[in-house]
Amino acid sequence: MRLGVIDVGSNTVHLLVLDAHPGAHPLPDHSHKIALRLAEHLTDQQRVSEEGAATLAGFVRQCAEIAESRGAAALLGIATSAIRDAGNTEEVLDLVEGESGVRLEVLEGEEEARLTFLAARRWHGWSAGRLLVVDIGGGSLELAAGLDEDPDVALSLPLGAGRLTRELVGDPPSGEQVRQLRRRVRAEVGGVARQLVKVGEPDRVVGTSKTIRSLARVCGSAPSGDGPYVRRTLKHPDLQALVPRLAALSANDRSALPGVSSARAPQLLAGAVVVEAAMDLLGVDQLEVCPWALREGFILRRLDRMAP
Repeated sequence: MRLGVIDVGSNTVHLLVLDAHPGAHPLPDHSHKIALRLAEHLTDQQRVSEEGAATLAGFVRQCAEIAESRGAAALLGIATSAIRDAGNTEEVLDLVEGESGVRLEVLEGEEEARLTFLAARRWHGWSAGRLLVVDIGGGSLELAAGLDEDPDVALSLPLGAGRLTRELVGDPPSGEQVRQLRRRVRAEVGGVARQLVKVGEPDRVVGTSKTIRSLARVCGSAPSGDGPYVRRTLKHPDLQALVPRLAALSANDRSALPGVSSARAPQLLAGAVVVEAAMDLLGVDQLEVCPWALREGFILRRLDRMAP
């Protein structure tokens, strides 16, 4: 069947139309997205502003129209931390549904981690052995580890690249601001590291998300144009050396780096600090970049439930 899936993240809202059947590889048909940066539409009371909610509702309506024109038999929608953490979540969901007919499903952080882990497991297969998955979005960091399709441990921390970037005043930020950020990130990751380590040493460490793909590209991995099946890795020593380099650059200068868009450039430093801390504290020398993440995990879980 042909499905449409709308993924409302902290940075982008993304529609993917795909052909999907239980037991088969989901085949993308059409992609449409907007860099809404929903987290920047939060008021001082942590509510999504009227403008932000209206823009989101209008774009979801547009996505619904596109999905229908592409022949989607069903349209699903998911939302993550930007909606989950807002003070007016239900109001935003009601507005979007009234405008578009789509009721967004708000995922809890742990469920994000579990679905992303499922996507990584299906992509890499059983031969990958025990997996450790690192996924950083705009609002949160997800960590999961285990041997099966459902991880033994799944965690979500408020360490998204967009969330942390808003706390870094200055472009580029001061050295003291970067040090404070690093201390905060390491304290949060260090507080949960034992939960991940005690389930066993991973045979493969996997990283997902656009931020990790961008960091890997800056550190020398193949460009996206080479296709999803090219093996891409991000090594800890390379990332460790990259962090001070990014800290010294303005957002505009970062956008000139290979694989870094102007929309992603402001958040790249915070994302690098988080990923480097996770790799260091979890004893990871390198991670392998996985092209599948939350959206694919959500689709796979949906297909599993359709299977006879």
